[in-house]
Amino acid sequence: MALTGCLVLTLMACGGKKQSDVIITERVEAQKPQGPVSLQPYDDSRDVNWIGKKYHVNIHRQPSDSLPKVKDEMGQEFVDNLITMEVLRSDGSRFYSRKFTKKDFEKYLDDDYRATGILEGFVFDKADGDWLEFAASVCHPQTDEYIPLIVRLSRMGELTIQRDSQMDTNAIEEETEDEE
Repeated sequence: MALTGCLVLTLMACGGKKQSDVIITERVEAQKPQGPVSLQPYDDSRDVNWIGKKYHVNIHRQPSDSLPKVKDEMGQEFVDNLITMEVLRSDGSRFYSRKFTKKDFEKYLDDDYRATGILEGFVFDKADGDWLEFAASVCHPQTDEYIPLIVRLSRMGELTIQRDSQMDTNAIEEETEDEE
């Protein structure tokens, strides 16, 4: 009986302890937005053979405080960009010049990219018959999310813009060929 009494007292002592509902952890505070973030200026300049002649293409990206700023979901502000595209003839005379902002691409964007995207990229792609082709992108800042666009300039100075629906698979195909 004495053994049974000890066993009961032991079980009661162990079962009687309360578990604490207090959890000790560090308090994580959300990072406060900094001042507006802007991309570095970008310049690309290249010679292009097009319609039997040599042309020179200049592209310049510059953050612009005069454009509306956008905010991400954390409230961080970003400065949008102004991109200048210039095509010069071999004698240095101007064939075409234009400044682009995100507003030039708005009809190809959804509401989310109109509100929170910036004009990030603009690069020469290729000369294709009577057209010079450029690739442009409107992105969510500091992410890999973007809307790809194709900008085409004709030999008559006509400019067209469309959303790029083709995936760039050239790099994937080249990798596959190298592996074989």
